[in-house]
Amino acid sequence: MKSLLIALKIFALFTVITGIVYPLLITGITRVTFPQKANGSMLMKDNKIVGSELIAQHFDSVIYFTGRPSATSDNPLPSGGSNLGPTSEKLKLLVEERKQQFIDFNQLDSSTEVPSEMLFASASGSDPHISPQAALLQVERVANSRGLDVTQKQQLRQLVEKTTEDRQFGLLGEKRINVLVLNRETDLLFTKNQTTN
Repeated sequence: MKSLLIALKIFALFTVITGIVYPLLITGITRVTFPQKANGSMLMKDNKIVGSELIAQHFDSVIYFTGRPSATSDNPLPSGGSNLGPTSEKLKLLVEERKQQFIDFNQLDSSTEVPSEMLFASASGSDPHISPQAALLQVERVANSRGLDVTQKQQLRQLVEKTTEDRQFGLLGEKRINVLVLNRETDLLFTKNQTTN
């Protein structure tokens, strides 16, 4: 009985330390040192949350840059990939369909090489990034649909370059662009240009 009592006391002690004290300590440290990231990397517009830098959003309007396909329709709750293998006929047809949709939506030449992330869904189904090449292929459509002139179109290309994130720690992954950030910056640029003209 004495051993059981000691075991229960140790269990209770470690439950308090690892289940309450440690999480509160780490949460407090991160909120002080990385407040933006600790709160979900939320993006604001007009004092309202418009999304998180960490989770993809679906953009299908011609005035916005579009993100990569999602097996979960950009819903992070059932996060996951399609689980279709490289020999899947369904995947092959889906890739061809996505390629044609991207080319048609952006009014590109049929011989355009479409970046792979625009053809394949991410493993999580909620990846918010695309390559700079994928964004540049969409500049013409976004500029035309917003009625931007040649100078503004060049500003939009520069915005793509400005919002391009480098490899993590300079060596992990590829250069990438967060679609939500790019669309938010595009809205800001467009509104600024509209008010100055």
